[in-house]
Amino acid sequence: MKLTLGFSPCPNDTFIFDAMVNNKIDTKDIQFDFVMEDVETLNRWAEEGKLDITKLSYNTFLHTVNNYALLHSGSALGKGVGPLLISKKPIDLANIANFKIAIPGFKTTANLLLSLAFPNAKNKTEIIFSEIEERVLNGEFDAGLIIHESRFTYAQKGLTKLIDLGDWWENAANAAIPLGGIVVRRSFDKDLCATIDSIIKQSLAYSWSTYPVLSDFVKDNAQEMEEDVMRKHIDLYVNEYSTDLGDIGRRAIQTLFDKASQSGLLKAEALTSIFY
Repeated sequence: MKLTLGFSPCPNDTFIFDAMVNNKIDTKDIQFDFVMEDVETLNRWAEEGKLDITKLSYNTFLHTVNNYALLHSGSALGKGVGPLLISKKPIDLANIANFKIAIPGFKTTANLLLSLAFPNAKNKTEIIFSEIEERVLNGEFDAGLIIHESRFTYAQKGLTKLIDLGDWWENAANAAIPLGGIVVRRSFDKDLCATIDSIIKQSLAYSWSTYPVLSDFVKDNAQEMEEDVMRKHIDLYVNEYSTDLGDIGRRAIQTLFDKASQSGLLKAEALTSIFY
């Protein structure tokens, strides 16, 4: 059986999927035809139903829950992992309505958190996440919403943190931050979904078994080529929730969706069957 799979080139995703897409573990006669794209491209493709299995933002998942089911493994969720709003120099967030802001995508969880924290921040432009720092530095934008490894590099580039939206969320909601999850077509039978879930867990276990050594697959695809930054990225975004969401993870996802719906940012959906 051949299944299409999408994930980002960021170290947390390549670390999770390396073993299963590069024949390092038994994949139960399933061949994964994979593609790596930025998160907003994957979000858009999820809305189109393009891939069998895909990484997506939890913001996008609410809009695609009728077509995709959430797996228990592979998620990016935790504390201290939130997006940062940065600028070239300190500026007053009281004037955020006037800011021109670069964001990694309208359907990203990062943008959902920004919208919840600052409903009047409307002047936003989608930019590939890896370009945001430079485009803030060159003065094209007043502020940028950064994710992934950029949170480890912005300071050395001379940029200033305006707010950690992860800290804001954790204080406002008293919950971990659901950033991205792995979903499968809802039309798949439960046995196949469980098999895919198991393969992802085994793939992640394999990568941990060789860590802190980084595979060529992780290093060759990383946007930030310094290995210490790759390890920081993995240590931050790959955690116990990546192996299995558990009750705490599921509650955090529900809380995010509830607050987004209450704020009118997302359509209210019945989330009783978000999993396969």
